[in-house]
Amino acid sequence: MNHFVINIGRQLGSGGKAIAMRLAETLGVNCYDRKLLSMAAHESGLAESLFEEKDEKKGFLQNLLHGRLGAPGVLGTDNMYSNILSDESLFQMQSDVIRHIAEQEDCIFVGRCADYILRDHPRAVSLFIAADEQERVRSISQLRGITLEQATLILQREDSKRSKYYNFYTGKVWGAATSYDLCLNVCRQNEEANFQLILNFVQKVLNLK
Repeated sequence: MNHFVINIGRQLGSGGKAIAMRLAETLGVNCYDRKLLSMAAHESGLAESLFEEKDEKKGFLQNLLHGRLGAPGVLGTDNMYSNILSDESLFQMQSDVIRHIAEQEDCIFVGRCADYILRDHPRAVSLFIAADEQERVRSISQLRGITLEQATLILQREDSKRSKYYNFYTGKVWGAATSYDLCLNVCRQNEEANFQLILNFVQKVLNLK
């Protein structure tokens, strides 16, 4: 397998997606994020809306993690087993799409547990982009035109969802240094310095020139 893959996890408001897009442009490769849902839907023949509904923000996983399966009328129903099957199946389908893409081309994946799914890939490097909470709140507030208080609530909610999703499916810890090859707090230096650090790192690890 000669193709390389870069997996990027990121905190909301850290600018990780922008870094991934710029890295993809610089290296001349594709960057995959939510479009994986469309590709998985196309591969399976299922409606894309089903994948969106069962994305990391909804479905059995969230019910399980929030303890709702113990609620009256939930535990022991056919719907529970249906949800388990559908969530696991959809995750598997998306994983198959990620593996297929990684076999066919050099590419970058943002989120989607790609670092875990491609853990045995011989030319994979995994990064995690973080930032100070105050800066993330300010960024979210500006981008969405909302108050700092509203941005804080969104940040906390999204961090919780992403971490629970990642931890559940990988058995690892979202954002923990041991789960990645490089973890970077982008608040420690300017944007250009951060990008050059990341670019130099992946070029050296993947032997790209």
